[in-house]
Amino acid sequence: MRTVLPRVGLSALSAAILSAVSLPSFAAEEAQAKKNTFEKIEVTARKRTESLFETPTAITSIGADAIEKGNMSNLDDIGKFVPNLNITRYGVGNAAHASVFIRGIGLQDHIITTDPGVGVYVDGVYLGRQMGSNLSLPNIERVEVLRGPQGTLYGRNTLGGAVNIITKKPGAEDVVRVESKVGSRGRIGADIYTNQTINDEWSFAANASYKEREGVGHAINLEAPEKEIGEEQEMSGRLAIKWQPSSDFSLNVAVDAVDNESGQSPYTIELTGGLDPNDPNNGDFPLLNESLLPKNPDDLGTTVAGIESTDYSGWGASVIADWQVNDTYAVKFITSKRGSDYTGGLDDDASPLHLSEFPEEGGADQLSVEFQLNGTFDTWDFVSGLYYFNEDGFTESQPYVFSPFSTPGNYGRFRIDQETDSYAAYFNASFDITEKLSLGGGLRYSEDKKDAFADFGYFTKGATAEFDEVTWDVNAAYQLNRDMNVYAQIQKGYQSGGFPPRPFGGADAFVSFDETKALNYEIGFKGQVHDRVSMMLALFVTDYTDLALPFNDPSNGFNTYIENAGESRAQGIELETTVAVTDDFSIRSSVGYLDSEITHVDEGVQGITVGNAPALTPRWTVMVAPSYFIDMESGATVAVNASYSYRSDMQGQSVNNPNEFIESRELFGFNISYTNSEGDTEVTLYGENIFNEVYDVGRLQQSGFVGVMRSNDRSEFGIKFRKDFWLN
Repeated sequence: MRTVLPRVGLSALSAAILSAVSLPSFAAEEAQAKKNTFEKIEVTARKRTESLFETPTAITSIGADAIEKGNMSNLDDIGKFVPNLNITRYGVGNAAHASVFIRGIGLQDHIITTDPGVGVYVDGVYLGRQMGSNLSLPNIERVEVLRGPQGTLYGRNTLGGAVNIITKKPGAEDVVRVESKVGSRGRIGADIYTNQTINDEWSFAANASYKEREGVGHAINLEAPEKEIGEEQEMSGRLAIKWQPSSDFSLNVAVDAVDNESGQSPYTIELTGGLDPNDPNNGDFPLLNESLLPKNPDDLGTTVAGIESTDYSGWGASVIADWQVNDTYAVKFITSKRGSDYTGGLDDDASPLHLSEFPEEGGADQLSVEFQLNGTFDTWDFVSGLYYFNEDGFTESQPYVFSPFSTPGNYGRFRIDQETDSYAAYFNASFDITEKLSLGGGLRYSEDKKDAFADFGYFTKGATAEFDEVTWDVNAAYQLNRDMNVYAQIQKGYQSGGFPPRPFGGADAFVSFDETKALNYEIGFKGQVHDRVSMMLALFVTDYTDLALPFNDPSNGFNTYIENAGESRAQGIELETTVAVTDDFSIRSSVGYLDSEITHVDEGVQGITVGNAPALTPRWTVMVAPSYFIDMESGATVAVNASYSYRSDMQGQSVNNPNEFIESRELFGFNISYTNSEGDTEVTLYGENIFNEVYDVGRLQQSGFVGVMRSNDRSEFGIKFRKDFWLN
């Protein structure tokens, strides 16, 4: 019997107590509890296939079954169930935006001149933008979350870690699968997937998906709004073709596309204090008062037509060639071309007044090429490669309003363009010193060049910046016995510098900031500590230098500075465990604890002080997920899964303003499925966020008020149906 281990529903205190005792992990989600054993989970996090328990780094692997039984429909959902992982969004209210934070490192801003602090990859192809990263997850083989700097194998912009999404490969199964979903809030979803072997050389996999859901609020001051607030509508598809003329060579070609047309994410404001009406820099902001705001915080009070709706479209194509040259050497070639466009925007004051309105559009095209030479010998192996990445993109806002500097009739506009060229060379090796002890390490050289141009009407300026860094890692792993391993590692990571996203202060404000570096020290334990218990434990300390932190100043235009603030330290613990309590009852859970604070501030840095916590960094992350299986006399199976996810309070910005304090939240869900004796039909009753917890995902101080981005994953109940048609 498959053991799919999803989640629980308890109070915050009882969940934390249970987690401390039994803490399960997604790594054993395919646990064969009936046999009291755990299936070996293989990962490719280090660009080589190896056992999860033998990989000397902190990694969570979430397979297709856990994604399904945990009601995880997009990347945002993954962020609810991995320790010290937090996925949030603020970017122009667009549902396709995802800011990924791991161990306190990430960047919330989406504008073209900023890079994420955590890399997101699909089948090894880097997605350079946060906009579009909130990917839907139909027919995914697994998601690997690597925590800690990944500078050697993954390169720049993996300072906090990396998320690698691995799709199902052609030829893995011969099936046609049809799935549908109907639920509350007008939820409709449908997916068709097929994976077929054509002959000895050719196979393909394809899927097409559609989903929609009604909104949670309305643009109450627009006569004919295009969308409801929080409404979702998306179509996506993927086709992958595999040619394998021999056992030594394969060629995979894949194309994918997505079209998302949704309502703006729920957004409101809270007034934070009066402004001086006689100060000309305050414009009309003193006129803002409670009576102008919608009574329902999910409604939007704007009078700007079109800003209530957002869209995102993206496409990609990749070619991956694998050639096993001989028993020792293998060559891999990966190239990809991707493009994306989006529209969105926020009426920052959320009222009928024309005070702060920023419609926005943007896009990016990227090309990446990677060549690998890998080798396997009796006692050691290596992975080496050359890498090139090019991105050309823009962000534009017009006509925008920011009183009193730009007003209706005297609208403002800005546009920022940037082209990035990145080059890298890397080498990583692992040596078996004895049967039980292995040593490893790697080295990478990265070079980045950015050409940017800012046009704000009252100033234009072009600028160029170049960055380079050598990153490295060393590790040691020791096998205590066949099922248990310990490891230690030191990793150096690097995040590219760049240019500020909103230099309203003029040409002098459009200057580059430096790269950020990180040094991570980590020890860990992984393995099966009992026939019924598997565990992964990591303890880490990470020191960051020249830490790039955003700071928003709403005076004289809404300036966003990114300061190389100085230094910070993050230290913590992550514990994941799976316990097969009985043959039919299992519990997964995880706990992450993170103590992160700024330890030094360089002279002249604005607003940020020693002791501040980095933005969007909860101290505690907890997940508990029990599963219970019932075997029917007919041979059918009923699987009962529950889930509990907790994120403690955090700050909206690294400037620890009390107005930007984000309170903790708890989410509960369930998934009850019936699978027939043949295993080809499944009917599921599901519930997500069943107590309708509404929480803040971002808070940003502005002139006399704080902008609040609210959650959109409201309570939802429904039924899912799956039918498989096996082709052999």
